[in-house]
Amino acid sequence: MTNPFQPPAGVSGDADLQTVVRADVARALEEDVGAGDLTAALIDPARRVRARILAREPAVICGAPWAEAALRTLDPGVQLIWHVQEGERCAADQVVLEIEGQARALLSAERTALNFLQLLSAVATKTRHYVDAVAGARAQIVDTRKTLPGLRLAQKYAVRMGGGTNHRIGLHDAVLIKENHIAAAGGVTAVLRAAAAVAARAQFVEIECETLEQLAEALDAGARMVLLDNMPLPMLHDAVRLNAAHPAGPAILEISGGVTLEGLRALAETGVDRISIGTLTKDVKAVDFSMRLQDLS
Repeated sequence: MTNPFQPPAGVSGDADLQTVVRADVARALEEDVGAGDLTAALIDPARRVRARILAREPAVICGAPWAEAALRTLDPGVQLIWHVQEGERCAADQVVLEIEGQARALLSAERTALNFLQLLSAVATKTRHYVDAVAGARAQIVDTRKTLPGLRLAQKYAVRMGGGTNHRIGLHDAVLIKENHIAAAGGVTAVLRAAAAVAARAQFVEIECETLEQLAEALDAGARMVLLDNMPLPMLHDAVRLNAAHPAGPAILEISGGVTLEGLRALAETGVDRISIGTLTKDVKAVDFSMRLQDLS
């Protein structure tokens, strides 16, 4: 399977897809199976079964590497046939995966595999809805740090599978100057001057602006990436014009705050470059999957 997970600058090269998957699955299986599955132990260890995983609703499939790892950890010889590939849409009641392997292992890995599929497919599906809503506009749909603790890289991977773009991974790889940073540092110009000292270690330096006056000051102080926070639509149009006319050339403009699917198209048509949306990873409804077994003995 092609590895679409590309860590941004500042993140260790060891944080590739398989490293992330192995760590996530190990934690999940330890949490669920622990010292052993007492119920699966009732099954003959020699018994083999065939199983099918079905999606009970339309979705963008995501989480295959995690599901596979959960199954292979408990049955290294398990046979898997995917009928819907990662990042593709499925229909309601469609079989997405066929499995053949040891009955005990499949029963023990079932919930862990489905948990990853239901969460990551939910993120990818929701992201695809937002990406489709801005089709044809220049704006990219971008995620945030509003993720489940311990599953940030998995959820950000799912955003990419849904067609979205990753923002910073954490506090360590980029500078995002928000209202409280500006107040604590003594103003827009002062905080941007201070940011210059760490810019070489950061993927980017971005500053939040709530007014056109703040935007003008930020651009004059050399800002090349600006987050327009909770601005009403007419002000956003003014901000885009102000940015385009600046002598230093236009900075990258990002919208954040109060973004809804219903109002998304109008925001994208202002001409901004990015729209960041916390709900992609924060407010997700799990996709319904189920696994059904057939005895092969």
